Amino acid sequence: MTLEVAADTPATPPLVPTLASELAGRFAERIAQRLMPPGARLPSVRDCARRHGVSPSTVVGAYDLLQAQGLVEARPKRGFFVRAPRALPQAPPPPVRPQAPFDATALIRSMFHPRRGGPPSPGVGTLPEEWLDAALLQRALRRATGASAAQSWLHYGDPAGHVALREALSQRMAQLGLPAAPTQIVTTVGATHALDIVARTLLQPGETVLVDEPGWAVEFARLTRAGLRLLPVPRGVDGPDLAVMEALLQQHRPRLYVTVSVLHNPTGCSLSPSAAHQVLRLAEQHGLTIVEDDTYAWLAPPHATRLAQLDGLRRTVYVSGFSKILTPQWRVGYVAAAPELAERFIDTKLLTSLTTPAPLEQALAWCLDHGALRRHAERVVQRLDAARARTVRLVREAGFRFETPPHGLFGWVDVGRDTDELARRLLDEGCLTAPGSLFHASPRRTTLMRVNFAAGQDARFWRRLALGDKP
Repeated sequence: MTLEVAADTPATPPLVPTLASELAGRFAERIAQRLMPPGARLPSVRDCARRHGVSPSTVVGAYDLLQAQGLVEARPKRGFFVRAPRALPQAPPPPVRPQAPFDATALIRSMFHPRRGGPPSPGVGTLPEEWLDAALLQRALRRATGASAAQSWLHYGDPAGHVALREALSQRMAQLGLPAAPTQIVTTVGATHALDIVARTLLQPGETVLVDEPGWAVEFARLTRAGLRLLPVPRGVDGPDLAVMEALLQQHRPRLYVTVSVLHNPTGCSLSPSAAHQVLRLAEQHGLTIVEDDTYAWLAPPHATRLAQLDGLRRTVYVSGFSKILTPQWRVGYVAAAPELAERFIDTKLLTSLTTPAPLEQALAWCLDHGALRRHAERVVQRLDAARARTVRLVREAGFRFETPPHGLFGWVDVGRDTDELARRLLDEGCLTAPGSLFHASPRRTTLMRVNFAAGQDARFWRRLALGDKP
């Protein structure tokens, strides 16, 4: 006998994601974004179940799914660990020292994931979107997209950068006491590109370079990947440790020192005039070129001491950009140097990016020429001052302290706990922090973390931090 299926027999219902698969998906996404690097340990089953409000069996199921996908591996009596790409099961275990929850590249990746309305994330490196002036950007772009301007877009632009922008930048630098002719200025795709051009032009793989420590995690990673060996100089409130700097110069004879004189990242400190003179004295004695990264120039007082001011671009190379004040989307930066160096930087720029986008450079020139950027920056500084005051109060009420006096966009906060472990726990809750280990040339355990004052005003975050592991 043949069985007939009625026409109205319901179809097989679609598969509904289980709690285990949803939890596995969260971890898989973080692993893909490298927010959990190879060797990172997943939370224990009990800890993970408590954090996510699920049963231990759900966590076991999620970890089994991740293991089946080849994303994690189980180590007897130790737990589950993220596997390296294409790693074999018998791969050697990671170093005993636990790795940071993410590296410099992952810190950058995190900037591309909008967090509006999500958990507080004081580890971000940018201003809040609502602080930026979209209307200003629209006006500037309209000015730069007229019929006469558009005709010039049909061919390569000036290798040094749009002349109108370089003229506007020359005037801006003069206002800061940094005289530089337009011919001494080369535009770039952001300040990071400018730093890369300088290193490629002046150094060869295998050479040594002086850097501030703590310092910018991304710059450490970039220089290391270029095959350069980092020589960390301890950075204090007034500037670099001059005794250590002199000893490194005598022993290793590096030719380059990359530093942030004003509103240093992550400490927020600025170079004192006395320290600036001593640094330039050492540079003269040892044939050292100084690369001064002034990324936070628009957030700083105009009278702040800059090495290029005192040196007149003889032994200094000045780098700056606009992502921290205008918008991260407009990748426009520049480098200013002595005329012969500027020509060499143009050659390197031609080999790495040919030229830079004229429409954005024209729009930025308009912002500078008409004072629109200056007025916007004044409004941002006022908001930042208020945000900093509120964040400082919350930090101190939570029982934490600042390692250095709070200035600028970032604070260097001692929370009294291993911030690598803390960052792992908070990341599991969707909150991005910047543990202090990222800001050392050789990452190590520390109780310090960098806090963005603009993103650190949520009292819930500091209460959560003060409670520690308590619910």
